[in-house]
Amino acid sequence: MVWFLGLGIGGLLLLVLSLVVDGVLEGLLDGLGGPDGFLSLPVVAGFLSALGFTGALVLGATGAGAGAAAGAGAVAGIGVGWGTWRFGRVLLRDTGAPAPRGEDLTGSAGAVVTAIPADGYGEVLLHLAGQPVKYAARSSRAVARGTEVWVESVLSPTSVLVRPVDR
Repeated sequence: MVWFLGLGIGGLLLLVLSLVVDGVLEGLLDGLGGPDGFLSLPVVAGFLSALGFTGALVLGATGAGAGAAAGAGAVAGIGVGWGTWRFGRVLLRDTGAPAPRGEDLTGSAGAVVTAIPADGYGEVLLHLAGQPVKYAARSSRAVARGTEVWVESVLSPTSVLVRPVDR
């Protein structure tokens, strides 16, 4: 039973060590795990811990031999290792939305906060990814403060071409 408990505790220590030194020890198993990290340190640590603690439980609770305890521990270890591998793959497959770009403003509505003269720049308040952002704005005609406008095109990262909304 001492061997099984030692394996379980060793697996937990390996897991803590892999979390503390984050990636430094990953080079030990490079080439064995393939491109998707099947033999990463958390997977090996989970396997060893489950093998050890399940083996100790089976040996202590049932009085079965060391072979039966090792077999039960191996089955539990494979299950925990596989679950750890799958969970890690889900965490690494981050498919969040792309970062917003200035080109996403084309066609959006906003409001004039500083009047736009016919031959110069004013300011408009637009919403990019839900956040209010103030841009310099040009228009083909003068636009008064408070007027609702549509963005026709993005001139630069900080300026847009707008037209008043006719209602």
